[in-house]
Amino acid sequence: MSSSLIIVESPTKVKTIKKYLGSEFDVRASVGHVKDLPKNKLGIDIKHDFSPTYEVLEAKKKVITELKKAARAADTVYLAPDPDREGEAIAWHIAEEIAAKGKTIYRVLFNDLTKNTMMAAIRNPLPLDTNRYEAQQTRRILDRLVGYQISPILWKKVKRGLSAGRVQSVAVRIVCEREEEIRNFKPEEYWTITAALEGANPPPFEAKLVRIGGKKARVGNAGQASGLVERLKQSAFTVSAVESKETKRNPLPPFTTSKLQQEASRWLHFSPKKTMMVAQKLYEGIELGKEGPVGLITYMRTDSVRVAAEALAEARAFIQDVYGKDFLPAKAKVYATSEKAQDAHEAIRPSSLAYRPLEVKQYLSSDQFRLYQLIWNRFVASQMNPAVYDQTTVDIAAADCLFQVKGSVLKFAGFTILYTEGKDTDDENGNGRMLPKLAEQEILKLLEIKPGQHFTQPPPRFTEAMLVRELEEKGIGRPSTYAAILSTIQDRNYVKLEQGRIHPTDLGIKVNELLIRHFTTIMDVEFTAAMEGQLDRIEEGKLNRIDTLKQFYSPFKKELDDAAKNMPNVKKKGEPTDEVCEKCGSPMVIRWGRNGRFMACSKYPDCKNTKNINGDGAGGQAEVKPTDVPCETCGKPMVLKEGRFGKFLGCSGYPGCKTTMPFSTGVPCPEEGCTGTLAEKRTKKGRSFFGCTRYPHCKYATWDRPIAEACPQCGSKFLVEKYNRKTGRTKACPKEGCGFKEPIS
Repeated sequence: MSSSLIIVESPTKVKTIKKYLGSEFDVRASVGHVKDLPKNKLGIDIKHDFSPTYEVLEAKKKVITELKKAARAADTVYLAPDPDREGEAIAWHIAEEIAAKGKTIYRVLFNDLTKNTMMAAIRNPLPLDTNRYEAQQTRRILDRLVGYQISPILWKKVKRGLSAGRVQSVAVRIVCEREEEIRNFKPEEYWTITAALEGANPPPFEAKLVRIGGKKARVGNAGQASGLVERLKQSAFTVSAVESKETKRNPLPPFTTSKLQQEASRWLHFSPKKTMMVAQKLYEGIELGKEGPVGLITYMRTDSVRVAAEALAEARAFIQDVYGKDFLPAKAKVYATSEKAQDAHEAIRPSSLAYRPLEVKQYLSSDQFRLYQLIWNRFVASQMNPAVYDQTTVDIAAADCLFQVKGSVLKFAGFTILYTEGKDTDDENGNGRMLPKLAEQEILKLLEIKPGQHFTQPPPRFTEAMLVRELEEKGIGRPSTYAAILSTIQDRNYVKLEQGRIHPTDLGIKVNELLIRHFTTIMDVEFTAAMEGQLDRIEEGKLNRIDTLKQFYSPFKKELDDAAKNMPNVKKKGEPTDEVCEKCGSPMVIRWGRNGRFMACSKYPDCKNTKNINGDGAGGQAEVKPTDVPCETCGKPMVLKEGRFGKFLGCSGYPGCKTTMPFSTGVPCPEEGCTGTLAEKRTKKGRSFFGCTRYPHCKYATWDRPIAEACPQCGSKFLVEKYNRKTGRTKACPKEGCGFKEPIS
């Protein structure tokens, strides 16, 4: 009979732990939370110090019965849910249910699922952490007070099924405010002047105008650009300065949760939710053939860059053996953790460098391998020497103008041999650009001078990675919540993903407007960030849960009462418009339905006339546009519609003929021998992509919007549209190695 019982969260961990600890340990799983606040009522006694009422989840009653039985048979119980606040709450709730006289119950924390870590934790067990549990309870109670008391007001005033959240609503506000910036943005024209030049030594190169008359170059219109070009054509171009220096680029620290989500988005196109799901599997254990289950990475919810001494030593030994002494610093690199970080756990790293990515690839899914390789490479690279560049900056004088060009040539790869960070913008340092050997006072030959018209660009809409970074920088949420926040605001239809960018929906904008007007405290970004800080201080034992909740609730209750009374009822009255009902002549109003906004007669229910709002694509009848494409079944013209998964063609003879076809971009599929074209589609999350119309026979797909133009450089069948905050919209060749790119005016 086992003398010790270990209770973990996930069944996946059970096999991994049993493998190392042997038969004297009975290992069971709670399968997540076992208790929670009731679903059908608030569950918080506001009058008695916000006392919560927890209930055993219906689905976990059998689990609790089995855990009680196993605990009675064991001498010692070790509670080993995840080492964070949620894990602590699970541990407390299990302890409450299985507690018995004379039974010793300990808390153990597994930062990774390796034998040494687990044995060390069991040899040095801890008591349950009261402060950490208090912090979790405070967060849970706060979220319940906000969600369960604001949401019913939104049901009554806007439409049923809406929700508000202490953190999610602030995230929606951030997205809506960015959208407002974009809508209010007024583009300004500016011109760039680029000179194609040739010196005594090859190759030719291009330099950009940077100064005019000693001041920063500002060319505002075509007339100024034309006059400047004509003047420069008559001028001599002379090298006025050549500065060459050695520069170093240092490696980045190993991953925190937010940085992992950002990089997985940039490199692997993973959503934060997917990143965390894949990372969870890598942490809990992967079956490695005869070796059995192995936890490949450390705990994946952390905001610390701290690394254990033994892991640093292992990394340094690996770098010495594989890459040699030139890549190894004199001493281990220690990175400073942010002041906001809780620092309860290490950075995300491989649990052991014995499991190299390529050696375990056969046991991993494609997603698991790519994420594991990303984590591995980032960690090992973090302990390598800097990359070294020879950077050259050349100043070129022409009339009263100064042109400049930079070239940066890699001299020593350093950590970049293994890892480079993904970027949201193009590199400005000329990395990889080869310059000819140039001498000061050398006269250059002007080959061409090119004016380019541009317009300033609004701030970009957030990608999921960018929004995670924004939340982190503003102190909204914590590592364990970023993925959930992004999933929730999409699931609630407050925002949607289009071409990888987050757009607020009409519903999100309306709800955000109402919440900001009536819940100024809850919707304040700084207040929400400060509340996260208070939760941290409760965990540190520096603040009290009850005092914190009382301080929060008093002003919140005033806002609740005001909103219940004064928030406009757009559900009942609707929003007035200038439209007139064509059936009865009454004013039309905007209402909210299951699928979004629609226009309805203000005399409802006497007049039930409704119609779609142009351009909304939701509510009432879906907007349709005629096309010249004949229906392949009945010959009637097809119409363009928009559904859950994007645009499609439907027969205008519906409901007599229900034929549908993909809406093609007109770009032929690039797969050899395929006769399909690329059509716009959407994932279940609403993110647009472009896939072959012959799916599932052809599975070609791309995230970038195809453009029906051949590449002028390599002859590729089509180009793709890309967006960059600095350069704006560009069209580029998708063919690897081509590099063609030009702005879209």
